[in-house]
Amino acid sequence: MTENANPEAAGDPDDRSLSDIDPEARARALQSLLIEEGLVTTDAVDELVSLYEEDVGPMVGAQVVAEAWTDPDYKARLLEEGISAVAELGVSLEEEVMELRVVENDPETHNIVVCTLCSCYPWAVLGLPPTWYKSPAYRSRVVKEPRALLAEEFDTELPDEVSVEVWDSNSEIRYLVLPQRPDGTEGMETDELADLVSRNAMIGVERLGGEL
Repeated sequence: MTENANPEAAGDPDDRSLSDIDPEARARALQSLLIEEGLVTTDAVDELVSLYEEDVGPMVGAQVVAEAWTDPDYKARLLEEGISAVAELGVSLEEEVMELRVVENDPETHNIVVCTLCSCYPWAVLGLPPTWYKSPAYRSRVVKEPRALLAEEFDTELPDEVSVEVWDSNSEIRYLVLPQRPDGTEGMETDELADLVSRNAMIGVERLGGEL
């Protein structure tokens, strides 16, 4: 954050335009006001946030993953150039980020995504970032001890022979984990496969059934 060298130049805080105020702070203030006025309830807000964190938003990424599982040519394009590949499915990332890198899990490698500086996250394919993704505890610990974090916080136990790769997102580059396709799903349609893909698997804090 850049500090103003001349406090007087900042003027009265009440004179600042809305564009000068942090969007998350504005959202929290609006939420508090709506709850105080009885227009919404805390439970309703929590339900809506959960819907977009865990269901509606991540289903876009799940469709991308399912398409990659069923179409080898699409998978190759996705791993080569993520933004243009997801655009084929009607998802635009160009205004959000300059590059989407898709990293693939395999029997020897597990990938996990973080943003150590703030909370950069591919909103267009994963929806709202979960609260834990933005927490200082996750952001620092996943770099220092990813195996312990995965086991203790997400019940994801990785064998010693599986290496862990940690990818640090930033304002220009976002990451998406491509999980391995679960065993026994050979006859399933794309929509059925998408139902198997979780947001956490696409961040890399869990592995889908059959990945190990």
